[in-house]
Amino acid sequence: MIAQLRPSKRWFIVPCAILLVAGAMIWRYTTPLASPAPEKQELVVLTHPGALTYDDSDPESIGGFEHDLVELFAKELNVRVRYVLVPPGEIASRLRAHTAHLAAAWASPLAEGKGTASPPFHHSRDMIVQHESSLPIDHLGDLAGKTLHVIAGSRQAALAENLRTQIPDLNIIELHKITVIELLEKLAQRQIELAIVDSAFYDVALQYAPSLQASLQLGPPRPIAWLFPENASPELAARANEFIQRIQQEPQFARIRDRYFGHIRRLDGEDIARFIEHSRMLLPGLRPLFHAAQAETGIDWRLLAALAYQESQWNPLATSPTGVRGIMMLTEDTADHLGVSNRLDPRESILAGARYLEQLRQLPPAGTPEPERTWLALSAYNIGPGHFRAALTIGKQLKTDITAWHEMKGILPLLAKPQYYSRLKSGRARGGEAVILVENVRSYYDILCRHEAPYRPLGSRGLKLAGSGQAAGTRLSLPPM
Repeated sequence: MIAQLRPSKRWFIVPCAILLVAGAMIWRYTTPLASPAPEKQELVVLTHPGALTYDDSDPESIGGFEHDLVELFAKELNVRVRYVLVPPGEIASRLRAHTAHLAAAWASPLAEGKGTASPPFHHSRDMIVQHESSLPIDHLGDLAGKTLHVIAGSRQAALAENLRTQIPDLNIIELHKITVIELLEKLAQRQIELAIVDSAFYDVALQYAPSLQASLQLGPPRPIAWLFPENASPELAARANEFIQRIQQEPQFARIRDRYFGHIRRLDGEDIARFIEHSRMLLPGLRPLFHAAQAETGIDWRLLAALAYQESQWNPLATSPTGVRGIMMLTEDTADHLGVSNRLDPRESILAGARYLEQLRQLPPAGTPEPERTWLALSAYNIGPGHFRAALTIGKQLKTDITAWHEMKGILPLLAKPQYYSRLKSGRARGGEAVILVENVRSYYDILCRHEAPYRPLGSRGLKLAGSGQAAGTRLSLPPM
């Protein structure tokens, strides 16, 4: 350490250290990113935390609709992504200052002012949301004397200010350092009265807070797009625009859309409220058993808990008319195969169900990505391996992408149609019920991920249901920031 050196040597080392740091800073901001070292290539992206933008609720498995799109784009460019998390109100100023290559922040070019934007990849509306027990807001005049909460700096905040020109006694409160989902949770807990949010986030929040109710829709649907600085690199903007236009016609986009929107609104408000109540009452006693199952199989304990709830509502003594029993509703044959001596013992049942699901994850074809591999395995959990293989056969015959859950959702119900099952050795199966099971489990899993912490046992394997990697692509010379 410098403090331990004799004074005679400090004069040499300190200036050298300063020169090294200064040189590194000069290189960082002046050297073109198309350097020979691939690790120096960075796509700098402005965003903010959120379920559809950059979901870092599980740091080991970052997600978000726009995050996944950006990762696909970066993969094509063969560069890394550096995400810069900023409040919504800072997006425009950061772009004007050229501190990033683009903004992927669920932004509408109509609301953000000057600058350029990509083609839209989604459309959504702004809406007023309230608690279901509140008096309904049917007309703008009903807002007189009311208090609206919005995210500071968001387009909804600007919209609220426009409303105040029509309704002078409308009170507006802008909240800082809060996500849209957190804002809606405050509304569900009746900590606030009214809020303006994007309809897409409202749909997501209904998974966690069924007491929310949409009131007025404000204005026409808005395009959601990526934003670029003025005078952005023409090559980068052209590549991004081409990517957004093309990707919407490709299977990867359908996968991403289904990942974040495919299971929304499958459960009604009563189903979700009941699940949340059961989570408070029943889950604490079962949590150690699910943790132990994750430690052995690597499958997220919250996914196992979601499956168990769909199967038995966490009732260890559950028994169906067809003979499946226990909290994971195992058949007698499956229990024997897994060495279960007592299907009504929750410890045995949960561990066996986790092992069984782990085995079923090997059934989808090689190359099936996550989370599709897990969703497909869950459908096999419902109908059995034989019927699942039959569904894969039908999918191949119909030239369907059998690695994509959003495609197989249309294939599985065909197992109940005579023109298909009559040609199969496995016979008839209620494939539609398998689809319902998977979509319900996805919803329950989302809720648990929101309310329950991940389990990180030392040395355990972890199954990530989201995420992406980088692979070689066509390199683009990115401008320095």
